[in-house]
This record gives sequence, structure tokens and C-alpha cells, in this order.
Amino acid sequence: MVYYIIAFIVFLLDQGSKYLISTKLEIGEEIPVIGNFFLITSSRNTGAAFSILEDKRWFFVVITIIVVIAIIWYMQKVLKTSQRKLLPLGLCLVLGGAIGNFLDRALTGEVVDFLQLNFGSYTFPIFNIADSCIVIGVALIILDSLFDMKQESLNNKSHEGNEEV
Repeated sequence: MVYYIIAFIVFLLDQGSKYLISTKLEIGEEIPVIGNFFLITSSRNTGAAFSILEDKRWFFVVITIIVVIAIIWYMQKVLKTSQRKLLPLGLCLVLGGAIGNFLDRALTGEVVDFLQLNFGSYTFPIFNIADSCIVIGVALIILDSLFDMKQESLNNKSHEGNEEV
């Protein structure tokens, strides 16, 4: 249950921050946080990451419904059969972020983005808390998979050593 609470907190933080941005800032308005490196910039995105597949609202709605159902199913399976912690944490971060962006797309056809990072003359595409949690969640899932592969490799070597005796 704790993982669903974390997903719900991610969702609430995401939606609360988007509400503040959309009601307090005009689109394009910027607030410097750390000089020109980190700014709060009100923006809207009708596509996915980096604005790919713009204006494909119903595609994203359908895909997100499928992804959310799959994450919930898989998380239930993992929680019942494993003591792993990184995998369900990663899944709940992805779940909360996916539902946050899903709600925006379903209700308005666009996602509120506002976190802007500049690296010299390069501006990274503006993103939001849901996007951040999805990326962190995917990184945790990958990290968990790497740990799992390493553990399997160690177990296999241990079994091979026992067979030689």
C-alpha cells in the first residue's frame, strides 16, 4: 500500500505545482531561480517528451491507460513475489507521473510544463514534476534490473562451483 501512497503523493505534487503555474503565470513568463541556469517558465506541451507527436491527444490517453493498467498489474505481481524495493519504488514513481500527465491531456489536451534548465546556450526542453518522476522511476527500474542481473550471475557462479565439487 505504501507504494500507491507514494504514487498518489507524486500525483498531488505534480497537479498542485501545475495548478500554481497555470493560475499564477502567463504562458512564457519566467522566474529565475538560479540565475539563467534554472528558471520556472510557464509552458504548454501537446506532445510527449521533447514535444514529439504533438496534437496526438487520444493516442496518449489510450497509451497511458494501457501503461497504468500494466504498471498496477506488474507492481502487484512484484509485491507478492519479491522482496525487491527499487523496482516497486520505480514503478510507483512512473505510475504517479503517468497519471499526472494523463489527467492534463485528458482534460485540456496539453500538459503544463515549467521547469527549465539552461546549459550555456543550450536550453533543455521544459518539463514538470511528473516528467521528473517518470525519468527517476525508469532509472530505478533499470538500476534494479542491473542489480538483479548481477545477483543472478553470482548465484549461477555459486551453483557452478558447487557442481564441480
